Amino acid sequence: VQLQASGGGLVQPGGSPRLSCAASGRTFSIGAMGWFRQAPGKEREVVAAVRWSDSASRYADSVKGRVTISRDRVKSTSYLQLNSLKPEDTAVYYCAATSSRPITSYLAREDVYDYWGQGTLVTVSS
Repeated sequence: VQLQASGGGLVQPGGSPRLSCAASGRTFSIGAMGWFRQAPGKEREVVAAVRWSDSASRYADSVKGRVTISRDRVKSTSYLQLNSLKPEDTAVYYCAATSSRPITSYLAREDVYDYWGQGTLVTVSS
């Protein structure tokens, strides 16, 4: 499975970009997709994840209420809608996919994911 993330760029505080992650290859094997981010000088952390079969999702506490993850199985694409962005949301956002079928509580675990995209930079600044 190959993943291509897009939608990043320079965003003003309070902005609402939507990130996309398009999968190609053995897309029929996708069990879940996740979005992670890495801010400068920090460890990579989960943002949100969604199970492919039933759209069950998990969110990091730091973004809950400001982020929505969704998936389009026909297009083999996941979306991350970011709202009310703050400067501390500045990071490289990575999408990831797994061919496993994780239970809901495992969706946010980085070690679940087998495939990673190249990342898209979101810079929140006025």
